[in-house]
Amino acid sequence: MKYQIQSGWLSGVRRVASPHCNARPDNTDVDLLVIHSISLPPGQYGGAFIDEFFLGHLDIDAHPYFAEIATLRVSAHLLIDRNGRVTQYVPFTARAWHAGQSTFCGRDNCNDFSIGIELEGLDTDTFTAEQYTALAEVTAAIVEEYPGIDRSRITGHSDIAPGRKLDPGPGFHWSQYFHELDALAGNNKGDLPEA
Repeated sequence: MKYQIQSGWLSGVRRVASPHCNARPDNTDVDLLVIHSISLPPGQYGGAFIDEFFLGHLDIDAHPYFAEIATLRVSAHLLIDRNGRVTQYVPFTARAWHAGQSTFCGRDNCNDFSIGIELEGLDTDTFTAEQYTALAEVTAAIVEEYPGIDRSRITGHSDIAPGRKLDPGPGFHWSQYFHELDALAGNNKGDLPEA
């Protein structure tokens, strides 16, 4: 397995600690993985704007759109950029602020029990091969550490916040993601379990 998790952090990835997190509720099992997409400004890739947003330091003069979002306090556990580089902002043991108002299987406040992964992209765009590979690799490590996450508990932001969020969008190919994830699991201990 490419990645290991130690004290809530992935080994061998870029780490940028976000203040936009807090403790999970006591006795909460992490058993949901949420896939998102983000680009800042929308539709533009590269640069440091996502880091700045998750750190609360977004310069509103850098782009007109930033004035709309600069006061939001948002983070994710991980970001995978267009080249497949992984950045971790919040340890998996903590509650990242990625889902907002959300519900999964009748349970509200998905931030309490989920891990959020952002893919650099737009919900109307496609994603890169490098992103799918990196996403499968980090998912394999997460599933190993958090066995409550099976295929039925990997979902998109749009699924837990319908009508409010669209990401990761129609350009995200779930079949490609699961194919790569199953290939990795096949090299270890069998396909990712179904529900």
